[in-house]
Amino acid sequence: MNARSFILFTTAIVMMLGNAILHADDSSLADTNMAWDSKAIQSHVDIADIKGTLSKRKLDDLIAIGRKLFKASFTTEDGVGRPMATQAIIPTKRRRLPKNEFSRTAGLDANACSSCHNQPDIGGAGDFVANVFVSEGFQLADFDTTDPQFSNERNTNHLFGAGLVELLAREMSQDLKLQRSDAVASARKTGESITVTLETKGVSFGKLIAHPTGIVDTRLLAGIDTDLIVKPFTQKGVITSLRQFTVNALNHHHGMQAEERFGSRWTGDDDFDEDGYNNEISDGDVSALVLWQASLAPPTIKTDLPEAWQSAASRGRAEFDQLGCSACHMPNLPLESLVFADPGPLDLAGTLSSGELGIDQNAFYDLALMDWAEQLEKDDQGRYLVPLFGDLKRHVIADTQVDRLGNELLSQRFVERNVFMTSELWGIAQTNPYGHRGDLTTLPEVIEAHGGDARESRDAWLSLEKSAQSDVVAYLKTLVIEP
Repeated sequence: MNARSFILFTTAIVMMLGNAILHADDSSLADTNMAWDSKAIQSHVDIADIKGTLSKRKLDDLIAIGRKLFKASFTTEDGVGRPMATQAIIPTKRRRLPKNEFSRTAGLDANACSSCHNQPDIGGAGDFVANVFVSEGFQLADFDTTDPQFSNERNTNHLFGAGLVELLAREMSQDLKLQRSDAVASARKTGESITVTLETKGVSFGKLIAHPTGIVDTRLLAGIDTDLIVKPFTQKGVITSLRQFTVNALNHHHGMQAEERFGSRWTGDDDFDEDGYNNEISDGDVSALVLWQASLAPPTIKTDLPEAWQSAASRGRAEFDQLGCSACHMPNLPLESLVFADPGPLDLAGTLSSGELGIDQNAFYDLALMDWAEQLEKDDQGRYLVPLFGDLKRHVIADTQVDRLGNELLSQRFVERNVFMTSELWGIAQTNPYGHRGDLTTLPEVIEAHGGDARESRDAWLSLEKSAQSDVVAYLKTLVIEP
């Protein structure tokens, strides 16, 4: 081989290696540092590389990154800690350094997302030990006490099927807003006020009155905010999207501040928490975390059962309906499309939204490419039936006689203390303990704690024979998560 040929050969090899390295950066958290480096994040994901409809290969690559981030035990070299920032979802400075950086109250309170979301597998629920303290009533201040006057103690929810939940909420919000627009248009055309019942996917959210002036009276709404956006996450139903949930949690639990909210664009500072680390979580990192959560398989109904269990579950299903439980814990809701746009369309300032990037820069994840999508049943209109056993609506769940589930002293985002989102029951067989605080250990205990809107069903449960109660529990114990 002459000198010229050798140079051309080596140049080609270098280019091939360079391309391989670039591809590795696009598809995984490339280990660019030494194997013993303390950083959990060796490279960040660039959101500019995530746009359009992603192929199955790109989905799998990004899901792998999201899973690695979800499992990562973040360290100070990643930017863990927020010495001069509070847990607040609105970027807020502390007045002084904390005495202890880690705290079970206002945080930091976990090393990894999977520290709390792990039952029965990563992305799942958490035991009582993983409870979080939500300080929405005092969101701009720190606190160092578990006194319920300062925070609401909440158990960890599971995330399986979360992408389907968000897609349902988006479609329902769009339906409700269209009904409002049609009502306003009709009132203006006729010159008379119009009262409409807001209903979507079989769920009623009360009524609104549209006046010819364009003013809308929302006082008769039920279980939803006046913006008509269904917010499907957290026990109170106050978080719009997985993206908002992720950005909130990264700051609260880890002091890992997402650039899209705590970076210079909104705060004028690349190191808002003053820990010496700039831009700790990139927009693309958040996207990877969102996709991993959105891609988690939905819980299923276990059918491979002993004959006695199957018979009891069949009777229990009938009792469940007869008691009226399925009025709120609806066995399924219909979904038009499995295409998950990220960032989404409904988030407000502080969480990246589709309107900020532009349609040509948005990413679209087709969840129909997931293996589990083939298991979803369809109705006669071709819609996917999402078996969540919920209605994505808030209800009064406690009253003066039965108030176990109304045990919080602080309202959250103007949602009354005795009002909570209907808990989705899918996966309930493997996600005990129960209740918003995680202090109820069995299914009969949490059923008997229902008051308010569920009081009639609860009283009917108490009147059942023990054998019929056992059948209902047998049915609920078929609602499982398959890791």
